[in-house]
Amino acid sequence: MIIEKNIVVKGKHEKPILTDLFFKDDSAKKPILIFCHGYKGFKDWGAWDLMAKAFAEAGFYFVKFNFSHNGGTVKQPIDFPDLEAFGNNNFTKELDDLESVIDWVCSNSELKKNADISNITLMGHSRAGGIVTIKAEEDSRIKNVISLAGVCDFGKRTSTIGNLEQWKKDGVKYVINGRTKQQMPHYYQFYEDFIANENRLTIKRAVSNLKIPYLIIHGDSDTSVFMEEATQLHSWNPNSQLEIIKDANHVFGAQHPWEKPTLPKHLKAVITKITDFLSHQK
Repeated sequence: MIIEKNIVVKGKHEKPILTDLFFKDDSAKKPILIFCHGYKGFKDWGAWDLMAKAFAEAGFYFVKFNFSHNGGTVKQPIDFPDLEAFGNNNFTKELDDLESVIDWVCSNSELKKNADISNITLMGHSRAGGIVTIKAEEDSRIKNVISLAGVCDFGKRTSTIGNLEQWKKDGVKYVINGRTKQQMPHYYQFYEDFIANENRLTIKRAVSNLKIPYLIIHGDSDTSVFMEEATQLHSWNPNSQLEIIKDANHVFGAQHPWEKPTLPKHLKAVITKITDFLSHQK
């Protein structure tokens, strides 16, 4: 297996997009699976490397990356040394980053030796479940999309990050990271960007307009994004496929750091459902 870590992809917002590739070096043209991490996440979180290896073993060309403003840096891609960048992140920057990665994948001559750029699937965890769905609806290069413990409404989350008037007055509000104990800033530009792009950022609109295969996976013990959000997504697109993982939490049994050599059973079940779903697509 070939594993290439921390490739710098140039984005549109002056910060690099660190990208990882996982694939078998067998000269076969493999379907591409691009994975996007969620809020307060990063590409090297928990068991994501093990997940990448499992998809590569299953015959996929697996791509994962850090959003440019997720708070990581080139020298320290894990955790959040750049809180200023984190505070200046927003949904449209993440959509731009994902587009930059897709463009890079489709134009990279070396990558084309092992990857089928006509067969690209997007998969997003948590907040990125919405990001990949919006991008899949607007980008004809995407053939399938997967929401993994994904949210159904950016507006609800954006407007409930504390008191709006106080947020506007202060220009920033802070959310504590339960693991690192950092006070993570959200600048008011986050809300302004959402309001300025609200139609584009409405997940219901994107889901309802999807014309490609759409898989929704959720754990019934998810306390971060409730299972009702998955059923809501499914109701907006009756042609979608909904898979509920029994007893699974928001991260499907993983945690950070993940020091075991094997995948948690719920994440392993997720991988099985995804590979089965994609094997039935054209």
